[in-house]
Amino acid sequence: MSGDFSKEESARYTRHLILPEVGREGQLRLKSARILLVGAGGLGSPAAMYLAASGIGTLGIVDADVVDLTNLQRQILHGTSDVGRTKLESASDTIGDLNPNVTVVQHDAFLTSANALEIISHYDLVVDGTDNFPTRYLVNDACVLLGKPNMYGSIFRFDGQASVFCTDAGPCYRCLYPEPPPPGMVPSCAEGGVLGVLPGIIGVIQATEAIKWILGIGDSLVGRLLLYDALKMSFRELRIKRDPDCPICGTKPTIKELIDYDAFCGIPKAQAQLNEISPAEYRRLQSTESPHVLIDVREPQEFETVRIPGSILIPLGTLPERVSELGKATKTIVHCHSGKRSAAACEILSQAGFTDVWNLTGGIVAWQAEDH
Repeated sequence: MSGDFSKEESARYTRHLILPEVGREGQLRLKSARILLVGAGGLGSPAAMYLAASGIGTLGIVDADVVDLTNLQRQILHGTSDVGRTKLESASDTIGDLNPNVTVVQHDAFLTSANALEIISHYDLVVDGTDNFPTRYLVNDACVLLGKPNMYGSIFRFDGQASVFCTDAGPCYRCLYPEPPPPGMVPSCAEGGVLGVLPGIIGVIQATEAIKWILGIGDSLVGRLLLYDALKMSFRELRIKRDPDCPICGTKPTIKELIDYDAFCGIPKAQAQLNEISPAEYRRLQSTESPHVLIDVREPQEFETVRIPGSILIPLGTLPERVSELGKATKTIVHCHSGKRSAAACEILSQAGFTDVWNLTGGIVAWQAEDH
C-alpha cells in the first residue's frame, strides 16, 4: 500500500480501509475521483467537508459570492473571521486544514449557460448545492448533455429533498419538475427562512450518494426522491421514473443545448433604465419630508423581523393585485432583502403606469449596514 498511499494517508483512511466495501481499491477510487460542488453555501458546506474528509482527490467549487454574517447560521465551511472574504477562499482554507491531500479547484464564477459545459466536463459527477430554479435547471441540463450524474438536494424552512438525477437508468430533474413555479411563488431561504441544521442533513445525503457512486456500492437514490421533514423527524420517499416525453432526457429530446434559464423560469431581465436610490440618498429624502411612499415587497415574517420605519408591506406575489392601492404619480421607493425582488417589483409598477419608481440599492441589508 505504500506505493499508493503515504503513511499519513494510510492512517487517515484506516476506518475506510478496513471496510470490505471500500478497502484499498475503493479508497484509490476516491483518491482519483473529481467532484464538482455547485455552491459553497448551506448544502455545499457539509458536502464539501465530508467529501474532503473521505479522501476525494479533487474537489471543484463553483461560487462567486462572499461570506455574509447571515450565512453562518448554516454554512459551516465558513467562520466569523471569514465574513467579507470570498466563499472560495474560505472553503479552500477549511478544506485544506481538514485534509491537505485534497486538491481544491476554485471556479470564481456563477454557473451560467456560457460556462457550465466547460466547467462540468472536467468532473466525474456534480453535487448541486444551488438555491434557485434557473441554476437547478441549468445544472440538470448540462449534466444530461454531458452524461454526468447529478447529486440533487434542496431545502426550505424545515423540509428537504434529495435524489440522484441524470444517469443512464433514471430520470432527470425535468422529469420530476417539467415546469418551474411562477416567479415569486416559492420564496427563497432568505425570504422564507431555513432551519440551520437542515442543510447539514441533506448535504450529507448528497455526499453519501456521491461516495457510493464513486465506489459502486449500495442502492443509490436513482429513481427515488427522498423527502425529509425535520419537525416530524421523518423520511419518506417517492418513486420517480424517466419521462419519455422529457425535453432533455426523453426519447425525442428537443433541448440539445443550454438555454436562457432566467427566461425559462419567467425571471425578467434587468431593465437598463431602472431607477436606483442608495440607502444614504433615501435617508436624505426622508429628512426633507418630501412626499413619497416606501414599499417593502418581502414576506410577512421578514417584515416582522426587521423593517425600515414608515414602510408598507406588500409582498411581491400580491403586488399585481394591489397596485390600485398606490398612487401612480407619487414617488415610490421599493425595497426587499437585497434588491432583486424589488427590481422585479419596479418593473411590475412601471408596466402598470407608475412614472416615478425607484429601487433601494442593496435592500434592507445595505440599509442596516449603514447603521453600523
